[in-house]
Amino acid sequence: MNPAVGSTLFCFVGAALIVLVIFLWSSIKIVPEYMRLVVFRLGRVLQKPKGPGIVIIIPFFDSYKWVDLREQVREVPHQTSITKDNAPISIDFLWYYKILDPGESVLQVGNFESAAAGIAATTLRAVIGGIPLDDVLSEREHINNMLRTRLDEVTERWGVKVTNVEIREIIPPRDVQEAMNRQMSAERIRRAVVTESTGTREAAVNVAEGEKQSNILRAEGEKQSSILKAEGEREAQLLRAEGFAKALEQIYGAAKSIDQKTMTLQYFETLKSIGSSPSTKYIFPMEFTSMLDNFLGKNAKG
Repeated sequence: MNPAVGSTLFCFVGAALIVLVIFLWSSIKIVPEYMRLVVFRLGRVLQKPKGPGIVIIIPFFDSYKWVDLREQVREVPHQTSITKDNAPISIDFLWYYKILDPGESVLQVGNFESAAAGIAATTLRAVIGGIPLDDVLSEREHINNMLRTRLDEVTERWGVKVTNVEIREIIPPRDVQEAMNRQMSAERIRRAVVTESTGTREAAVNVAEGEKQSNILRAEGEKQSSILKAEGEREAQLLRAEGFAKALEQIYGAAKSIDQKTMTLQYFETLKSIGSSPSTKYIFPMEFTSMLDNFLGKNAKG
């Protein structure tokens, strides 16, 4: 073979291989699970988006658009809106969406995200314009639902579902902020006063309850003490009475054994103590003379 012809053939084969590799590289697309390819063949969209997996694209005949099926979140920056009672407020919020029909999201709108952001801003102003300022500050969840519903009504024809809307920050006018701060300060003072008065009342109730219980216990103690004291006095009186009775029994028994002379001698001892006193008058019982007679008589006989 002629070397020139061989070199030309080799170059031709090499060029063909390079073209084949480029063709295959541009023809084979690997589509992830969360992505789809909207393929246009000769300007017409294929009925069904391609993917996931390996997708064959015919070069020069097919064009395609990547569509992400995952839920996306976008931020709407601060928008100044006028409430129903003519108060200017600044609001920013987040909105979440998910593409349900990749073909419609490509065919029905040129730049979906830009169009949706514009609709979100105008929808926000329309919703806030029909709500008083107090309701805007207190009913975020209601406003979120209204925004989500209205956005979803618009984006539904694009094959997009608005899943959620969350207001992130509401900035009221400065005078309203100052009034809110004064109101919160007054509310905190009121709660502090109420808490303090409640604590004072509960403390007074606890003190009164403690004094009541103390008085009850003191009265119970005094009652028990009186009962025990009375029982002790009764027992003491019984013991004293028993002692007196026994003493009287002993005296009575001893008295039976005493004769007249002994009694007379006891009277003499008494007279001796009477005689030592400074008194000038003396009273003698009648029995003493009779006892003296018996004593003297018996001695005389003796």
